[in-house]
Amino acid sequence: MSTLILDAEALYRELLRGVRGLCNAKTRLVGVTSGGAWLVERLQRDLGLAGEPGTISSAMHRDDFARRGLAAGGQTVLPFDVNEAEILLLDDVLYTGRTIRAVINELFDYGRPASIQLAVMVDRGGRQLPIQPDFAAARVTLPTDQSLALARNDQGNFSFKVEAA
Repeated sequence: MSTLILDAEALYRELLRGVRGLCNAKTRLVGVTSGGAWLVERLQRDLGLAGEPGTISSAMHRDDFARRGLAAGGQTVLPFDVNEAEILLLDDVLYTGRTIRAVINELFDYGRPASIQLAVMVDRGGRQLPIQPDFAAARVTLPTDQSLALARNDQGNFSFKVEAA
């Protein structure tokens, strides 16, 4: 069995390039907790965008809430008016699409955005819902018994870990 090795810093640079192409002056970045939240912190700075990015939790709208409960992720913080905002959602890994569905429901609890786009570092396929990214830095295939987790060190550098699901 071969081990998947992903250079998360190289993928971040590719994500930065792709996000730059999706952004305009009215775009607001929103990261899905926790990996996506880490990404928007750094992207906001690297893109030189004014204001603060948002973070959003999928916990309250998950279809497996009864089983998972409130995960130890973060809370939703949207420091701007969602109504008519052009939202660029960011996440580290897109898999089944269920987290993104929950996050979109959470966004609509705060208002009605003009548009929502999705950018991810890694699209691993395996969708269970018809959700596709507008930009993915990489596409990989993993067995269903493995997960891909983004990690961040004290210096803010990213790495990926392949773990048993």
